[in-house]
Amino acid sequence: MSALAGKLKAFVFGSPNGQKVYQNLKAADVPVTTADCRSCANPCDQDHDDYPSKMDIDMDSDMLGSVKPYRRQVVISTGKSDWANEVTEDKGTLAAFLSAANSSLDTSKEHKPNSDPSTPGVFSHTDAGRLAILNGSHKSFSSDESQETVIVLPDFKVMSGVPPTLEGAEMLWKTALDPSLGRAGAMSGSDELKTWVLPYSCLILLCSHKRRDKRCAIAAPILEKTFTQYLEREGWEVHTDLHDLSSEPSLESQATTDTDKEQLIETQLKSLHVEHKALILKNSHIGGHKFAGNCIIYTPRGAGVWYGRVTPHEVESIVKHTIINGQVLPTILRGGMDLACRGKMTLYDW
Repeated sequence: MSALAGKLKAFVFGSPNGQKVYQNLKAADVPVTTADCRSCANPCDQDHDDYPSKMDIDMDSDMLGSVKPYRRQVVISTGKSDWANEVTEDKGTLAAFLSAANSSLDTSKEHKPNSDPSTPGVFSHTDAGRLAILNGSHKSFSSDESQETVIVLPDFKVMSGVPPTLEGAEMLWKTALDPSLGRAGAMSGSDELKTWVLPYSCLILLCSHKRRDKRCAIAAPILEKTFTQYLEREGWEVHTDLHDLSSEPSLESQATTDTDKEQLIETQLKSLHVEHKALILKNSHIGGHKFAGNCIIYTPRGAGVWYGRVTPHEVESIVKHTIINGQVLPTILRGGMDLACRGKMTLYDW
């Protein structure tokens, strides 16, 4: 048994610390499983791809608690899988304009999440205030090719028609990202800005930011291939680019009041799990590149599961236990948003 497999297995089934983490997550109403995160034998007997032997992954630091709480996370269309070292400092981009807009418009007091010390890194988005800004590999489907298409999480929404200007960033912030706003957002006053529910049963984000750390760039394409294989084996439809929604009715065209819009969003979100459709995107730096491969899985309910040290050997277990069954694998958990499901069995339950 390799050092990696041995350490992960011992985490839950051998070490007192591993068992304590499992019990703490369970006590916090997080749906967890004791299933192995690695589904194949060691050495691998399933012909999985693997990372280069020289790829150095931190196997000693405690990953749980390595996620900094945030209220919302946005993924901006770029059609690329690598970006400038710091995307929010890349002049002339929506990421940079949005960072500036957030700094000037967010007048709320600094939020200090009331996280449970027994489950570090696991938080409720309503207790946080930070806006996490990512670039994504998806292409924009805005009618104006110069405008961006933005995924807003945990709201599980897509917004098109966002100009890569300070004015466009401010419009996006005031419409969807202001901490005072709920999932329905606010009216934009712009005919260009349109919103849809993200039409997938889950969103899988894979850090691929080579200019930040080449380990993520090595891991991401291998994981994308392996996730696709195992999801399709389970009968799921897999997309590696966002479906063009421009010909479908937007939320603005279907709801005239905030209440109607909220009800429409919830109805659509509740119907998505049975669709068995997954969207896999590559994204810019999310922190913790020493724990590559880094993966975030979002469900329509808004849960965001952060996994680290993910290799192709763990993907089958992630697909079966987290993506299909809505349960968390504590051995590879870095943290997560809105994982607590009091009175519920899975991350998909409402």
